[in-house]
Amino acid sequence: MIYERTTEITAFIKAKTNNFAPEIGIILGTGLGNIVHELQILYQINYADIPHFPISTVKGHEGKLLFAQNEQGKKIVIMQGRFHAYEGYTMQEVTLPIYVMKFLGVKTLLVSNAAGGMNPNFQIGDIMLITDHINLMAFNPLILPNDERLGTRFPSMHQAYNKNLLTKAEEVAQQMGIRIVHGVYAALIGPCYETPAEYRYLRIIGADAVGMSTVPEVIIANYLEMKVLGISVISDLGGGAETQAISHEEVLKAVDKAVPYLVNLVKGVIEQI
Repeated sequence: MIYERTTEITAFIKAKTNNFAPEIGIILGTGLGNIVHELQILYQINYADIPHFPISTVKGHEGKLLFAQNEQGKKIVIMQGRFHAYEGYTMQEVTLPIYVMKFLGVKTLLVSNAAGGMNPNFQIGDIMLITDHINLMAFNPLILPNDERLGTRFPSMHQAYNKNLLTKAEEVAQQMGIRIVHGVYAALIGPCYETPAEYRYLRIIGADAVGMSTVPEVIIANYLEMKVLGISVISDLGGGAETQAISHEEVLKAVDKAVPYLVNLVKGVIEQI
């Protein structure tokens, strides 16, 4: 079913974009849509117009598939808004765009999100390079009959976040004077923000940041043998004695402050790919 749907969607997109063949895919997380202003947008398709595609329902996720190129002429497809299981979508629906990106030609996936930080060395607005993740969503998008045309039944996740891409991101950040931190990202199903006790638990088991996305997409990207770079913007801090209530509006404000640095980082990494 996934193979057939992906084939149909890919044919639809190619017909709408003059057979545009991107090699780089970007998933923009909460409030991070401004990155698109730094690229030349050649085509755009609303999610609602794509057959079998889910529709974004969360504020800060615009719901468009953009086809762009940078100044070097590198071809890029951008998800301006992602899907979440807490919206009522299945894991297969959440990750369907990753299959589509692969069929279009994408080899490298850059995925971003807004995340709550537990590491005491983090500050609100920090840009965290994801070095690994912990899946606490209780679901895995590969729980279904395996199609060998797509990937192996038991994909390895030993290097879910590509080391070479991490090194490139570190070098770009150093050249541009951008403060970065590193950490393990924990994924929960949401949509509730975490309790203070949950924050402390997550820190104990080795997580530095927590969010409600990213991991399903990264699992499928690795299944499809794509290279992945994951980036979190630390939008709030939890787990300590001073833990405060957080709202989606406050998350968006924190992300807004980090966006210029994130834009420059992503642009620099794309130039190095």
